[in-house]
Amino acid sequence: MSHFKHHVFFCTNQRSDGRNCCENFNATAMRAYAKQRCKILGLSTSGQVRINTVGCLDRCDQGPVMVVYPEAVWYNYIDQSDIDEIIEQHLSNGMIVKRLNIDKPLI
Repeated sequence: MSHFKHHVFFCTNQRSDGRNCCENFNATAMRAYAKQRCKILGLSTSGQVRINTVGCLDRCDQGPVMVVYPEAVWYNYIDQSDIDEIIEQHLSNGMIVKRLNIDKPLI
């Protein structure tokens, strides 16, 4: 059994060679926003939700991206409202946000 109900990884990769990268889309700021929202909503208590930063997840061409485990659901997002929707629907209610899922079709 996992220590956390949901473990969320935000790609915050910054490439120096000009190729697309998640950090070009404010990934670090969006991760900080998600972490703060989960804290405010009481989701960051022990065993609930853990928000983490990771380097390259090798999907920057679909970025910005994040992945939620243990389900291994990959999302892209544009703004805070997308993050809010992922937090409310997936992290709070266990429902995948299909419109933001980048591994379509869902089984």
